[in-house]
Amino acid sequence: MIRPAAFGFNPETAENNFFQQASTLPPAELQQKALAEFDAMVALLQANDVEVIIVEDTPEPPKPGAVFPNNWFSTAPNGIVSVFPMYAPSRRTEKRDDILKMLASHFTVTDVQDWTEFEADGRFLEGTGSMVIDHDHKMIYAALSERTNPVVLEKFASAMGYQAIVFWATDGQGRTIYHTNVMLSIGEEFAVLCEESIAEEWELIAVRQLLESTHHRIIPISFDQLRAFAGNLLQIRNKKGEKLIVLSQSAFSSLKEDQRKELSAFGKLLPVDVSIIEKTEGGSVRCMMAEVFLVKRVLNTHLRSASAGEA
Repeated sequence: MIRPAAFGFNPETAENNFFQQASTLPPAELQQKALAEFDAMVALLQANDVEVIIVEDTPEPPKPGAVFPNNWFSTAPNGIVSVFPMYAPSRRTEKRDDILKMLASHFTVTDVQDWTEFEADGRFLEGTGSMVIDHDHKMIYAALSERTNPVVLEKFASAMGYQAIVFWATDGQGRTIYHTNVMLSIGEEFAVLCEESIAEEWELIAVRQLLESTHHRIIPISFDQLRAFAGNLLQIRNKKGEKLIVLSQSAFSSLKEDQRKELSAFGKLLPVDVSIIEKTEGGSVRCMMAEVFLVKRVLNTHLRSASAGEA
C-alpha cells in the first residue's frame, strides 16, 4: 500500500473515470483527510493480523493517484512481477524501481515483465484495475475500455498462460466503465458481479457460466451498489490463514442484509471509511491494495525499502 504524499483530484483520469468528483477542500486539508483514511485502513488491516507493506509516496513529482498501486504493477504466484502501461501521463511517474527492487530483495521474483512500451502506441492495461484475475483457474476477466486494450490484454494473458475473458461493461448512464474491478470482484468461492452492466446477453451468459463452472457463487449487485463501490472489494488472508473481505463503508452500507450475510460466509467483513479517496480519485479499497503472491526469501516480517514503512 502506498501512503500518498500529494493526494488530489486528477483531471486527466476524470476524463473517463466517472466516479471522480472535484473536491472543494483546500489541497492541504484534502491531503490530510486522505492520509487519515489511509492510516485508518492500515490500522484496521493490522488489527486483524494482515501483513501490510507500507511504502511512502515520494512528494516530487506530485502523484495524486499514487494511493492506487495495483494499476501499475501486479504479482503472480509463479513469481512474475508485471509493470503496466498507464492511460494518464501524470500517473506514469508512480512506477518506481525501488519498490520493484524491494520486492525482489524480500521475495522470490522469477521474472519482471514490463509492458510500458505500449504507452507510446496509446494502448493501455492498468493492472488489476483493468483485469480481475482468477489465479487458481488461470483466467482473466476484463471489461474493455480506453484503459483496457484487447491487444495488450491478449499478449499479457498469453505470456502468463492464462485465458482472457473479455466483454463490454457500462454504468447506469450507458457510459463505458473504466476499470473491471468496480463491477466485478472474484474471491476463492464467490464473485460479486454487477450483471446489469454487461448489456450483451451472450457476454453475460458466458461470464456467468465461467464463474459458475469454476465454483464461484455469484452475488449480484445493482447499478446503485456499483456506484457505492460494492464491486470494488477484495478477499484476503491474514497471518493465521483466516479469510477476510475488505470493503469500503459506502459499499457495506449499500449492501442489503441478505447480501452481507451471503458475503460473510466467505470471510469476515472489514468495512472502512475511505469516502474522501473514493469521491476524489474514483477508486476504493481494492484499488488501494496490491497483493503480493510471491514467496518470501527471508523469515523476518519487517520489510523495508529506502522509503518504505513497516510491514
